[in-house]
Amino acid sequence: MELASQELRERIVRPTLHYLGKHSQASENLLVAIARWQQHHPQGRTEGIYPIDAALHQKVWNQHLAFHPDLASRIRGLASQREFLNNPHTELVTNLAYATAIAWAVYLAFPQVKHNDSCGSKPVAGNVTGSQPVVSASSVSV
Repeated sequence: MELASQELRERIVRPTLHYLGKHSQASENLLVAIARWQQHHPQGRTEGIYPIDAALHQKVWNQHLAFHPDLASRIRGLASQREFLNNPHTELVTNLAYATAIAWAVYLAFPQVKHNDSCGSKPVAGNVTGSQPVVSASSVSV
């Protein structure tokens, strides 16, 4: 299933950011751009609408959300009750609001994550719309 950018923005990203109390036009733009890139340039072992693999998912919980209990509680509230306990990483594929919240948490936790330009030259920071986000646990140092 492919979501149009406007549908993704209005039905998933904006409501999720409002729910988290983190809404801004810039945050919407960032998450929509990352999801669009992932849709057209899937990375490694990621399957959802954001380039977040199981290792990065675990890392953001262990190294960031564990120390921000209010945000962690809000994000956990988006996850399904049983499946999250059985296999939390499937939530990144099956639960778009949860995946969006985790993508935002990754951005908050690891703002230094670099982006490679589409020509494969040296990494440059912050160019989301014209570059491929490199967001795996191995690319994030804390």
